[in-house]
Amino acid sequence: MFDILADRTYRHLFLAQVVALLGTGLATVALGLLAFDLAGDRAAMVLGTVFTIKMVAYVGIAPVAGAFADRVPRRAFLVSLDLVRAGVALALPLVTEVWQVYTLIFLLQSASAAFTPTFQATIPDVLPEEARYTRALSLSRLAYDLENIASPTLAALLLAVMSYNSLFLGTVAGFTASAFLVVSVLLPSPKASEPRGIYDRTTRGLRIYLATPRLRGLLSLNLAAAAAGAMVLVNTVVLVRGSLGLSESALAWTMFAFGTGSMAAALTLPRALDVLPDRPVMFAGAALMVVTLFGLGMTTFATDLGWPTLLGAWILIGLGYSAVLTPSGRLLRRSAHAADRPALFAAQFALSHACWLVTYPLSGWLLTVFGIIPALMGLALLAAAGMLAALKFWPSSDPVELEHTHDNLPLDHPHLKGHRRHSHPLIIDERHPRWDTHF
Repeated sequence: MFDILADRTYRHLFLAQVVALLGTGLATVALGLLAFDLAGDRAAMVLGTVFTIKMVAYVGIAPVAGAFADRVPRRAFLVSLDLVRAGVALALPLVTEVWQVYTLIFLLQSASAAFTPTFQATIPDVLPEEARYTRALSLSRLAYDLENIASPTLAALLLAVMSYNSLFLGTVAGFTASAFLVVSVLLPSPKASEPRGIYDRTTRGLRIYLATPRLRGLLSLNLAAAAAGAMVLVNTVVLVRGSLGLSESALAWTMFAFGTGSMAAALTLPRALDVLPDRPVMFAGAALMVVTLFGLGMTTFATDLGWPTLLGAWILIGLGYSAVLTPSGRLLRRSAHAADRPALFAAQFALSHACWLVTYPLSGWLLTVFGIIPALMGLALLAAAGMLAALKFWPSSDPVELEHTHDNLPLDHPHLKGHRRHSHPLIIDERHPRWDTHF
């Protein structure tokens, strides 16, 4: 996996991703503490709104940015977006009102929503070989998992000697370093795709995604992961600082527990997936999250919530969370032609964040209005619903390839290329959906 770092261009881009993720992780901890200072016990509602704003930006802007990522000067665009994000992070310690937080977060996440699809569209051009690109995707996932551990750990160490507002300066440094790393390399010139209308360019990936049974199942599992993840990301600050009355450092260590579980799964999954299909691994992860949420709710109902219990639950949820999300890239690669993969990954980015758009505000609202136990039980039920929907949409007999004919396509369709019958890893559906939704 790590041999691809010998490529200087990719190495700089990967390091840019790592430092930007580290800065974002520091901002996540700092935002939780800032929300608690501004809103007290209503911090969960504030954080829920903040994360909702983030998802609105991701869902609305990412598909458009992804559709036109091959038509802009990528290096200048990526550097500009990094500098915008650094400027917004620099302003966050100065806020005194909740609405100011909302405005700045919208600007920050809008820039991130444009940055991420453009960055992802650049990697296949830097590493055109399929095997090297696949390793790059795995390394990227590992970077996200490492960030879940490194950022809370660094935040805990920094909070021991400085105020939480100083963490935002770490965010500024992360985005600035990312800009310098991107500008230090020459990126391949964008390769413009065949001319299409704006509607077709921005919806093509969504139409492929929603026509593929295994990807409809993936979307349902994304909902389960978002329900459990929202409980962790939105409500941990209130559980630790409010209900348990613990320190700021305890908040960072509690988030560290979630990251530890996610990392443990990420390190063991490659070997597990060598012998097990994706489907049972992902459903096992979803089931673990559901059972853990229900179990924590029942435990809290029977006895007072304890920090060790919370840490253990967050580790288990991290395990299940990573087990659901890590194999998702394999499903996406299996479900489309190489030319359609950027659009399909952009669709996954938008649709998965649409799930968070539902669960973030729901999580904060349930805890603020009804309390800890209803929040845990409500999100557990939502995660269970997502898992059950995935069982319906994604058949257990789902093959990697499906032999099919293209008799309903015109003879000059580019997909035929002189063949009338073949197998390839495209849309798998017993009803064989209309091909114009795939091509």
